Amino acid sequence: MKTTIDLGDNATALALAGEHDAHLRVLEKALVCDLTLRGNQLILDGDAGDVEKAAGVVGELLQVIGSGRPVNAQMVESLVDIAVSENGRAAEVYGDVVWSHRGRQIGPRTSHQKRYVDAIRAKTITFGIGPAGTGKTYLATAMAVAALSAKQVGRIILTRPAVEAGESLGYLPGTVLEKVDPYFRPLYDALYDMMDAERLQSLMDKGEIEIAPLAFMRGRTLNDSFIILDEAQNTSPEQMKMFLTRLGFGAKMVVTGDITQIDLPGGRTSGLVLVGDVLNEIGDIEFVRFDSRDVVRHKLVQRIVAAYKDYGERQQGEGNGS
Repeated sequence: MKTTIDLGDNATALALAGEHDAHLRVLEKALVCDLTLRGNQLILDGDAGDVEKAAGVVGELLQVIGSGRPVNAQMVESLVDIAVSENGRAAEVYGDVVWSHRGRQIGPRTSHQKRYVDAIRAKTITFGIGPAGTGKTYLATAMAVAALSAKQVGRIILTRPAVEAGESLGYLPGTVLEKVDPYFRPLYDALYDMMDAERLQSLMDKGEIEIAPLAFMRGRTLNDSFIILDEAQNTSPEQMKMFLTRLGFGAKMVVTGDITQIDLPGGRTSGLVLVGDVLNEIGDIEFVRFDSRDVVRHKLVQRIVAAYKDYGERQQGEGNGS
């Protein structure tokens, strides 16, 4: 079966094909269908079912291109996965742009990430739980920057537990900021991706962006703030309760962590592990769980995460059987 899709103009055809037809190769490999671009017309050739599926995916991709969001080969690969597995939500996912800076658009790339940003918009407290590379902290930071820019909040507060320094930090040399700086590098990196260095420094000087250890949250009430707790798997249940009860009026909280990477000493219970059971029946709170399919780094990272997950499950199974 053959079908032809009219792409309309040269710009759309070029965006769909990609440099050296890289996007077409990704589509052909994923869709088991021959794709031929002739001028501004795309010809699909294959079994009827495959051609119908391919036409649907191409339609989703054309919607994303039409929205103005830049497209690359990795994005096309992810978009195909969403379009096939989610029955046509790819354009909805990729059409959601959370923040733009210097021509770069930041937004969800998987259906779980889309649910995550929607939850942050709708809920007062959102938990993002899953492996490294799934965009938990990065997307939350982008949402915070967007909220501050739109004056929906008056400040951003980024915090995380400094477990490796024993939380006291007192024995390390330097000022408090110098002591905790290595632990906050990922947060600084995300912020530098989203705004110019001079603006970031100005906002920090004015207290509109604050980066501080979790221990510094004690005794505070955080009003009119967008608050992100990163690496929350390394909080104790007491620290998690302390953090969540800092919530003030007009505030929004996002808690992120990976329960497979707990660094607490002595096998102590993680506050992130416990909090799901404690808060599961309270409204205005949502838990979004990511898995290896949501890893938006190099494809090899996705496979590494999945391999470690499988290995851990096998080890747990063998332990239970012994």
